[in-house]
Amino acid sequence: MPLLLPEARERALLVTDVRTDLHLDLTSTEHFTVEARIAFRCTEPGASTFLELTGASDVTLDGRPAAYADDRIALTDLAEDNEVVVTARMPYVTDGDGMTVTVDPADDERYVCAHTSMDIAQKVVPCFDQPDIKSTFTVRVTAPSHWTVLANGALEGRDGDTWSFATTPPFSSYLFTLVGGPWVSVTWDEPYAPAPGSTLPFGWHARASQERELQRDADELRRITSACFQHYTTVFEPEYPYADYQQVFAPGLNWGAMEFPGCVVFRDAYLPQGTPTELEKEWVASTIAHEMAHMWFGDLVTMKWWEDSWLNESFADFMGYDVAGVAAGYTDAWTSAAITRKPTGYRADRRRSSHPIAEDTEKIVDVDTAFANFDMITYAKGNAALAQLGHWLGQDDFLAGVNRHLTTHAFGNATLADFLDSLDAATDKDVRGWAQAWLRTTGFDTLVVTRDGDVPVLTREGSRSHRITVSAYDDAMALVGSRDVLVGDEPVRLEDFAGRVVVPNSGDETFAVVRPDEQSWAAITEGLSDVESQLTRAVLWWTATDLTESQVLAVDDFIALADRHLRRERHPLVFEGVMRALQLVVRRYDEPGEVAAHLAVVADIAKGAVDGGDPLLAPGAARVLARLSSDRDLLVDWLGQDDVDPSVRWAAVHRLAELGDPSHIDAEVERDKSVSGHHASLSARAAVPTEEAKAATWERLVSGELSTHELDATGTGFWGWEQADLLRPYLSRYVTDGLALARRSGQAMADSVGDAFPRLPLPVDVRRELRAEVAAALATGEAPTVLARSWNDHLDDLDRTL
Repeated sequence: MPLLLPEARERALLVTDVRTDLHLDLTSTEHFTVEARIAFRCTEPGASTFLELTGASDVTLDGRPAAYADDRIALTDLAEDNEVVVTARMPYVTDGDGMTVTVDPADDERYVCAHTSMDIAQKVVPCFDQPDIKSTFTVRVTAPSHWTVLANGALEGRDGDTWSFATTPPFSSYLFTLVGGPWVSVTWDEPYAPAPGSTLPFGWHARASQERELQRDADELRRITSACFQHYTTVFEPEYPYADYQQVFAPGLNWGAMEFPGCVVFRDAYLPQGTPTELEKEWVASTIAHEMAHMWFGDLVTMKWWEDSWLNESFADFMGYDVAGVAAGYTDAWTSAAITRKPTGYRADRRRSSHPIAEDTEKIVDVDTAFANFDMITYAKGNAALAQLGHWLGQDDFLAGVNRHLTTHAFGNATLADFLDSLDAATDKDVRGWAQAWLRTTGFDTLVVTRDGDVPVLTREGSRSHRITVSAYDDAMALVGSRDVLVGDEPVRLEDFAGRVVVPNSGDETFAVVRPDEQSWAAITEGLSDVESQLTRAVLWWTATDLTESQVLAVDDFIALADRHLRRERHPLVFEGVMRALQLVVRRYDEPGEVAAHLAVVADIAKGAVDGGDPLLAPGAARVLARLSSDRDLLVDWLGQDDVDPSVRWAAVHRLAELGDPSHIDAEVERDKSVSGHHASLSARAAVPTEEAKAATWERLVSGELSTHELDATGTGFWGWEQADLLRPYLSRYVTDGLALARRSGQAMADSVGDAFPRLPLPVDVRRELRAEVAAALATGEAPTVLARSWNDHLDDLDRTL
């Protein structure tokens, strides 16, 4: 039973001063057991409340059978001081929502990880599962003797097969975790300033089969971690709140990473077998910085209810890119954000599901609704809004307000109003007016350039003020000058840029799309690759992408722009980002009969980068070429070489299977027994273009036996972009079978079903049929909240395509 907002408010008034003592036994492969001793105070003696515990059996309360129904344990006639003891047998899961078990195909070792978040902690331990009831946690874990166990608290000791962890500071239940398995580790003591000569234990941990990769990347992972930690502990006034800082590459995590206090968990794909691309390296750095920022934003100070999740995620997303640049040495992190991250925010903001960054509390009626709002409005747009806020306020005032907020609400909960109080105390600017315009409204503004004679005139279509950089160029796109401009209600005449090419938001300081004037756009299309700043090039490439998605620029013209300028691009983040945008645009917006020809151009651009041998461009380009090429000899030749990157090998295997030759799959499985290889093999097998193969794959896809990651991989392979005719019978089945699977599963699986939506180059009439079937299924009201949100977004994308 999902927790409703009125229930959460009532319980938060009753329950205080929670202390949780846990013993979990993970030695059985069939189930795990939990004993929880939960002490708390009640503000109204005689009142009643409940603990959440989902999926348990053999539940007892204080040694007696519990009043346990609808995943809740009744607590009646409470005293002022209470202590309850709950014991239960709990199921392992494979969908990443709870105590997730994974068997590594490389060595058959078992890993058990408490992947929690939102209302998932109740699938692991009994708890008051809402963000504004914080608890301390004292944890003991019994596990197989050859394992290492990590948890939120620092390890105090080990007695036989039982690990004991120190009591933590108070934090919300959704941040509870533990991870167990035969991890390999790199550890060190990190200098920390509060006391002279003091240090904290730090570590990176990975599956035993990833030892080579961990050792390969250990120095860089440690360097990034240390640089970010020293930066945060310098700029944030509250001390680091926890006793150590462990980071784990764990299997089965549904998120990219999760900010568990003192024990951050990353999806194990962040530690790849092969050579990561430059874009992937930047993503790792910004994700490390992002999750570490959460130790303050989200863990130390937490929202009261889920409408203020932006106070966690927008800040961490902003800090992730910023600190990766200023502290960890990834100085082009904001270029990556401009070409890959921020566009996801614009796309989300075009849909009917768009919502304010800071949503109204009453609209987040339950946790499923909140889960659906963990989207690119909350992350990418919120990130961009905070970047604009810092640019508008100035970094000193912005940081002063942030520190006041963190200090005032340390170990507690806070709201948007609390944050604005802190900012207001640090500046004389109207931060509440800014918040109303930026955080309480939907949509994005458009910055339009026109000409009054030779004088460029910048106007805003929308409702927000924007402090931005405007740059001027000569006709060869050489920079002439830049100036800081505040764009509000009145047009801004750029007299000093008369006759020049003009690029608003050239530093990507705000969240608004740009519509250049004809003179500027003509020069941009001729000289885009000559623009010196990679960040400005990224902004201009996004402008071209947006113009195409808005049907202002034809897909043909977008491809021609790439054919002319992307071949000359030497910056890997820009190159990789544009290659991703090209494939998305072609597959979503192109005429079905043009898709193959346009993707062939993309493949040829990739081939040029591979043949050019640039070590920064070639890794990413090789993957694109392997996935798009129709040159079977090239693909087979790659598989005959021992030094080809595993990701490229699997891309070639997948492409050959897609072209009708699955004979290379078994050999590659034998060569690569990793988790990533397992997922790649599922995707390749799903791509085989025969009726028999598709039928067998479909049965597995909707069986409910696949994990979320396995379903993601299988779905990716199943909907082959050249196989639209073969897959026509499955369009209707996706709606009916996908709905059935989502209804008998949890949030994560429903999200994966939504992600498996068929993105195919379909004729208009078929797209309309698919749209009608999805709309009809939604109209029944039977779709779970998370799937309904995803399907509505896909309908919006279909409408935009149509």
